[in-house]
Amino acid sequence: MRLDDPLTEDVIERILRRLPGLAVGVLGDLFLDRYLDIDAALTEPSLETGLDAYQVTRVRSCPGAAGTVVNNLAALGVGRIYPISLIGDDGEGYELRQALDALGVAADLGVRVGEGRRTPTYTKPMLHRAGEPPRELNRLDIKNWTPLSTADEGQVLESLDDGWDRLDGLVVLDQVSETDCGVVTTRVRDRLAALANGRPALFVLADSRERIGLFRSVALKPNRRECLLATGEQDLWAAVARLARLAGRPVFCTCGEEGMLLADPEGGLASPARIAGYAVDGPTDPVGAGDSASAGIVCARAAGATPEQAAAFGCLVASITVQQIGTTGTATPEQVRRRKGGETPPLR
Repeated sequence: MRLDDPLTEDVIERILRRLPGLAVGVLGDLFLDRYLDIDAALTEPSLETGLDAYQVTRVRSCPGAAGTVVNNLAALGVGRIYPISLIGDDGEGYELRQALDALGVAADLGVRVGEGRRTPTYTKPMLHRAGEPPRELNRLDIKNWTPLSTADEGQVLESLDDGWDRLDGLVVLDQVSETDCGVVTTRVRDRLAALANGRPALFVLADSRERIGLFRSVALKPNRRECLLATGEQDLWAAVARLARLAGRPVFCTCGEEGMLLADPEGGLASPARIAGYAVDGPTDPVGAGDSASAGIVCARAAGATPEQAAAFGCLVASITVQQIGTTGTATPEQVRRRKGGETPPLR
């Protein structure tokens, strides 16, 4: 089944007008994305090792992982953003808080310091050569490899409980592959289901690299791989339908340039429908596309859009962010309007 475009310009305007008055939470691991811009022309040999010594001409820091969703919510104009997370008492944590402050995001309400935790960090060296697009070299990761302590888990649960009633929507990003080593542990997932059952009108969207099939009573946003892995199905359409039945909420399965598959057992759409994507010309960078789609979906649903309209809005936002090369892109309201109108929006 394929739906006609449910996203008119009037619907987009209604969504965008409501965003400054909304409060949206982001539950998940806040990473620091640190970009090192390297000028290839300045490379010199190391006297000690003989290896190339790359010369960094600029350092760019921004919130990553769950912070990528925060970036997108801020760019779209959401009035109040509440991150719920744990970071370390370290330099990266200080740098991350500065980056959140620059976005106007108050981190003091739900971002706690974990005992013995490091602030997860993705360091991304970007090699620049004249006349070529920047090329990302091997990434350097700092992660936590031990399960969250009971005390730190309690901090996350407390932040979730404290912020729940003030939210108009919530994005959950289960970024860390290792079981219970990130913020979204088994206990946090169970508490989330209980809270969602107690307030079913609040739209909650969960995204998880390895455990999307374990979430209950919240909407899900898997990609193809995650959906098939969670259900054991061979056919993607059957997998989306099954996952929606398991969760008891809509499933928005991202399919790259093909758009999304949407199944909505609450709205009578048990069999998936195809929500078309938006064509993009030129080079693309898919990093962060799923997070920008999540931000768009939650913004639209919190603003009163239907699931079909929200899926289309998520596709529209992602079509803008994928054209931003060498950075994790975002989309502003003006860029959204111009892309929907058939124009190529100016990109940063």
